[in-house]
Amino acid sequence: MHAIRVSMTLEQIVAATRQLSPEQVVELVDRLTFELYEAPDPANDAAWAEEARRRYAEIKSGKVKTIPGEEVMARARKIVGL
Repeated sequence: MHAIRVSMTLEQIVAATRQLSPEQVVELVDRLTFELYEAPDPANDAAWAEEARRRYAEIKSGKVKTIPGEEVMARARKIVGL
């Protein structure tokens, strides 16, 4: 792996990132994550997209009931003993 000369400090990069829109920050994080790890598998992405659509349809139809985030976190804290 080759070192790249960066003219900005980490603090400058963080400050510049704070000027981005939330969508741009998500895109930046995605790109950096994918560069650090493997490229996304299109078949896996398609499967997760289909799963998300299925779950959304179940929620919209009333087939499944959602649980408020606060309740989920309370349950999780109880399970791990916090």
